[in-house]
This record gives sequence, structure tokens and C-alpha cells, in this order.
Amino acid sequence: MKEILYVFVAIFLAELGDKTQLATIAFASKYGWAKAFVGAILGLALVNLIGAFIGDKIGETLPVELIHKGAGILFIIFGLLMFFGKI
Repeated sequence: MKEILYVFVAIFLAELGDKTQLATIAFASKYGWAKAFVGAILGLALVNLIGAFIGDKIGETLPVELIHKGAGILFIIFGLLMFFGKI
């Protein structure tokens, strides 16, 4: 159960104020909070299901340390691309 709490807290903090939350705010102003909430839940659930499935499969074949380093490198690359306006 503590693992679920760790994931919840990490995802909650990572998503606060990000573009997904800002998009949800914009949709809520147009379609109402309930429709925006349900749509956001379904979209996030699907994208996280895909991520969890891929992560599970990658975790079966690669060492966790390599996965962490790869994720960190991708995070930096995407951050730099966003910073320089390429994304």
C-alpha cells in the first residue's frame, strides 16, 4: 500500500500547475467542471495505463538503474527542447 501512496504523491506533485492542469482549467471554463474532470480523468488514466504497461515490460528486461538514467536523460532533453522553443 505504501508504494501506491508514493506513486500518488509523486504524480500529484508533478502534475500540479503543469500544462495538463492548465488545459483542464481552460476546458472547464468552456464545458463546465464535471465534463472537464471526467475527460481529464479518462485521458490521464489511458496515458498512465500505457505508461505503466510499457514500464512493466521494460522493467522485466532492463535494470532499474538504467531505466532511471534513461528517464532522466529524456527529461533533460525534453526540457531543453521546450526551453529553446522546439516543442
